[in-house]
Amino acid sequence: MAYYRQVGEVPPKRHIQFRDLEGRLYYEELMGEEGFSSDSALLYHRGVPSAIVASELWELPDQGTAPNHPLKPRHLRLHALQTGDCAVTGRRLVLGNADVRIAYAVTGTSASALYRNGTGDECVFVESGSGTVQTVFGSVDYRTGDYVVVPRATTHRWVPAEPSRLYAIESNSHIAPPKRYLSRYGQLLEHAPYSERDLYGPTSPLLVEGEDVEVLVKHRAGGRVVGTRMTYASHPFDVVGWDGCLYPYTFNVEDFMPITGKIHQPPPVHQVFEGHRFVVCNFLPRKVDYHPLSVPVPYYHSNVDSDEVMFYVGGDYEARKGSGIGLGSISLHPGGYAHGPQPSAIEASLGAERFDESAVMVDTFAPLDLGEAALEAEDPAYAWSWASDRAGRGAESQ
Repeated sequence: MAYYRQVGEVPPKRHIQFRDLEGRLYYEELMGEEGFSSDSALLYHRGVPSAIVASELWELPDQGTAPNHPLKPRHLRLHALQTGDCAVTGRRLVLGNADVRIAYAVTGTSASALYRNGTGDECVFVESGSGTVQTVFGSVDYRTGDYVVVPRATTHRWVPAEPSRLYAIESNSHIAPPKRYLSRYGQLLEHAPYSERDLYGPTSPLLVEGEDVEVLVKHRAGGRVVGTRMTYASHPFDVVGWDGCLYPYTFNVEDFMPITGKIHQPPPVHQVFEGHRFVVCNFLPRKVDYHPLSVPVPYYHSNVDSDEVMFYVGGDYEARKGSGIGLGSISLHPGGYAHGPQPSAIEASLGAERFDESAVMVDTFAPLDLGEAALEAEDPAYAWSWASDRAGRGAESQ
C-alpha cells in the first residue's frame, strides 16, 4: 500500500547510525517487495532480526486438495466445520490453487502462535468477533467486517477479545487496491469506492521482551506449501520505530461505498483488492437499479476465465433464495459453467429498490481445487437446485 507512515522513532536519514540513550546501535531491517524495486519499510530493532537458534519442522494441517471433477457448482457450509481454536494452527483449507488458498478458522479467546506467511500476503476477513493483531510494526485492532491485510513475511499473532470467525485469503503474491483505483504514484483516486482515510495501520511500536521465541513460518519448498518452526534469540516484537509504505492495515466493509447504476452493475464495480491472478470483491447493502424495466438480480453468466467463490456473511442474498444457501455458506461456481440466480429469484426481485445482503467474493483465474474442509462441508443437493423438479435424477448421475 503506497501510503507513507512513520511510527515510533526513526533517524533523520536512511541507513545511518541510530542508537539508544545508552549508545547501543539499533539494527536496521528493510522489508521490501520485488527486490528493492517496490514498496518497502525500514524497521529499527533492538536485537538482530536474523538471529535464530533453532529451525525445525512444523507439520501444517492437511493441505491436500482434490480437483472439482466431475465439474459442478458447489455449496459449502462453513459453519458446520469444527476447527481448532487458534487463528493460525486451527485453519482448515477450503479451496486452493497455485495462486491463492482460502481457509477458515473459529478462534477462542487465547492468543495464537507467533506466525508469518513467507509465500505471500494474507487478507483475512473477519466474519464475526473482535480483537487485536500484534505485529512487528505494532498492533491493529480488528472487528466484525474488517479485512486484515498482512504483508508477506510479517511476524504477527492474533489476540481475540472474543471468539472470532476468520476467512483467510492466503496469496502467493501481494494484495493491494486495484490499479484502476490508483494514481500513477499510488494515491486512491476520486472514483475509488474507499480512500486512505478508511485504512487503519499501527500507530505506536509494540515492544515485547523475550528470548528463545518460537515463530511458525509458512513457506514453499519442493513446489508445495510447508511449515518451519524457527526459534529466535530475541523477541521479534522489538522494533522501536519504522517508516515506509509497507505495513499491515485493516479496512472495514462499512467504509466501502457501493457503486450502483440504472441497470445491473457487473462485479468489477464491487472490487476491493487484487492479487496475482485473483481479485476480491464485496457485495454490500445498497440501492439497486432504477431503470423501470430493470432486473436487479444478476443475469446468467459464464465466467469462462475464472472460478467464482462467494462467501455469504450478512443479510438475505436475493439471487440465492431457494438454493439452501445461508449465512456462513460458500458457493463455488467454476469456469466453464453458466450460473446465475435461482429461477424464482428473478421475478421476486422485480421492483426491488434495495438489497440487504453482504458477501465476499474471490474470483480466480485458474481452477480451484477442493480442500479437506470443502469435502466435509459440502451440501450435495446444491448442484441440482436450478432444476429442483429433477433433483433426484441429477443426484443419481454423480
